[in-house]
Amino acid sequence: MVGGSQLENANPLIYGRAGERQVTAQEEDDNAPDPIDDREIFDLIRSINDPEHPLTLEELNVVEEIRVKEGTVSVEFTPTIPHCSMATLIGLSIKVKLLRSLPERFKVDVHITPGTHASEHAVNKQLADKERVAAALENSHLLEVVNQCLSARS
Repeated sequence: MVGGSQLENANPLIYGRAGERQVTAQEEDDNAPDPIDDREIFDLIRSINDPEHPLTLEELNVVEEIRVKEGTVSVEFTPTIPHCSMATLIGLSIKVKLLRSLPERFKVDVHITPGTHASEHAVNKQLADKERVAAALENSHLLEVVNQCLSARS
């Protein structure tokens, strides 16, 4: 239960986790150039916790490796149901994780996979607006919830 209300998706489908990425000797070498690739971005966000369920976004198939694109780091995510009220919070958690993890030179674009959410346009607009994201993160309660999504499960 979230905030005393019933879960929107009480029985979500649970998917298997992808294998761990093999780290090469060159990637271990701090003196060698190591471009950030799609899988590395996926590894950063795969373990983000769902705000409603004791599962990760990867286990709920909200984030898949193939939906992560590099250059400008662009991440598409798919809420588990078309009317998911947690979509903005999930997108904000992904964005915060990437902003905290990547060098500042990267532009981070997080958006809902087209056609998968009833309020897709409104959520994408909120996530793309730097001032709205900054204002959301100034809200101590919201920041606490985001940090819970980003913390490791015990």
